Amino acid sequence: MTTALPKFKAAAMHVAPVFMDTRATVDKACALIKEAAGNGARLIAFPETFIPAFPIWTAVRAPIENHDFFRRLMQAAIRVPGPEIARIAQAARANKVFVSMGLNEGTEASLGCVWNSNVLIGDHGRILNHHRKLVPTFYEKLVWAPGDGRGLNVSATDVGRIGMLICGENTNPLARYALIAQGEQVHISSYPPIWPTRPPGEAGAYDIESAIRIRAGAHSFEGKVFNIVASAFFDPATRDAVAAGDPKVAAILDNTPRSISIILGPDGTPVSEVRRDEEGILYADIDVGLCVEPKQFHDVVGYYNRFDVFKLTVDRTARSPAYFEERSLDLPEMESRPASEPPAQLLAMK
Repeated sequence: MTTALPKFKAAAMHVAPVFMDTRATVDKACALIKEAAGNGARLIAFPETFIPAFPIWTAVRAPIENHDFFRRLMQAAIRVPGPEIARIAQAARANKVFVSMGLNEGTEASLGCVWNSNVLIGDHGRILNHHRKLVPTFYEKLVWAPGDGRGLNVSATDVGRIGMLICGENTNPLARYALIAQGEQVHISSYPPIWPTRPPGEAGAYDIESAIRIRAGAHSFEGKVFNIVASAFFDPATRDAVAAGDPKVAAILDNTPRSISIILGPDGTPVSEVRRDEEGILYADIDVGLCVEPKQFHDVVGYYNRFDVFKLTVDRTARSPAYFEERSLDLPEMESRPASEPPAQLLAMK
């Protein structure tokens, strides 16, 4: 007997963090989770590095001017797992929802290493997937370390098979195919609020809204999946903090195209409203059963491929800065003695 495919409501958070304030941002996230769950959402997606900020300053200021921002970001970065993730997990469990959260992830191994990470938390409060952005894009390399393939996973849940990629990773056809090949049904794309590349008005400036529409539509159409796009909202507090009174920087920030949040169906067309200039939550009803019919036309991980011609190998090994081998200490044979009397060697170790 075939199990019915899931139907549920999804929520994309078009919201701003409390800039560089981890505790306040986590408080806001928990309140938003409760609000979205109260409106019937079962899957809730937050923007790229929502906790506690996207490093926009790397785009608009010279590297020699950004040391203070980097120090603040390192101090605000969180661990996975860690107390902040535990609070998000508790909110997910209490409200019986799945939560995708973008964050700046630090490590005990280094005071200067931070990853652009995303975690998917189940409605039972456990981490289902932990992904680190494979390659920081353009000026992002000044802040984030490259991730590994451990998070190129699709999580089987009772709302469908969920995969996730961060911002520019949605341009990487191999990363996208790796998820489609695992039976992805619901894709989560997370983005920053803006992404400056040239002074406003110059030819060739990057239009992130246009890029999102192209990439999200392409992945939905190629994979026959729903695509939940969650971009951050660019609020005045973030703008003022990054501009720091510099009129040139302020002009760039004010005139750079804004990101959008949107949810698309498996044919690549929107199934929700579009959020750009107002902070808030957008919702859409998702019926995974609608992914079936489009597969009749193009199933790139089924009949519409040539596996004898094309092959993809994905290394999902988790990478660490060092691997330590532990070996037992070979002690010399010791004369027998009563069990109550410890060997001299052990007495010396005390």
